[in-house]
Amino acid sequence: MAATYWSTLPELPEAETIARSLRSAVSGRTIVTVAFLAKRVSQDDPARLAGRTIRTVVRHGKQVMLELDRGFVHVKLGMTGALLVNAVAGAYTRAVFDLDDGSRLSFDDIRQFGSLSLIDAPPATLGPDPLEIDAVAFAARLRARRGKLKPLLLNQSFLRGLGNIYVDEALFRAGLHPLAAAERLKPARAEGLHAAIAELLTDAIAHRGSSISDYVDAAGERGSFQNLHRVYGKEGQPCVNCGEHIRRIVVVQRGTHFCPHCQRR
Repeated sequence: MAATYWSTLPELPEAETIARSLRSAVSGRTIVTVAFLAKRVSQDDPARLAGRTIRTVVRHGKQVMLELDRGFVHVKLGMTGALLVNAVAGAYTRAVFDLDDGSRLSFDDIRQFGSLSLIDAPPATLGPDPLEIDAVAFAARLRARRGKLKPLLLNQSFLRGLGNIYVDEALFRAGLHPLAAAERLKPARAEGLHAAIAELLTDAIAHRGSSISDYVDAAGERGSFQNLHRVYGKEGQPCVNCGEHIRRIVVVQRGTHFCPHCQRR
């Protein structure tokens, strides 16, 4: 059976790739003018951004932020948002930043679920970054929360940055069923899940993320990690480990992929 994919929000590896690909292009540049070309893209006055300098570009969970000399531009990519350097403006260009070296940063968004906002500091309501939390702290957070593994890992107040693709892939690597009870995991299994998440995200970043629908980096280039997915979008295909057919169920309204043999409940 051929793989079936759905529109997905960019997750941590995609946001990290975008931030890295933007950093060298716009860091140190001063914003000359900003134009918002769609009502839904921002509620801020673009004139407030003129004259501010972009110190660097950072990732915060699944989100990208332009760190300015005063405040941040918080970029919510939505399903189809893209930050592009020196791209030709088109029908889906929603915002344009002209910079002092003559370059241009644009925000394109086909479905207009993304947005830009000027904020004072990154949101404090999100959980720790999965690439920064250590195994002991991660296990303690699991023990303190009741519920099934997949919904918990999707909860951005528990960890920030994981979404549907990478939760499915991490649980497969750790050999854990998506509906296993988080608080009942033995220490060794919790440590294994922590290691699987870190390894998976590192691999995905090295391959510049997963382009299964609209995601591209700042140069308009697609990622390649979708070619290395082991369960996501593989319903009906044989498991790479045991040959059992990958199953798809719905968990918290998300298509969820797992191997019923390798990930027994």
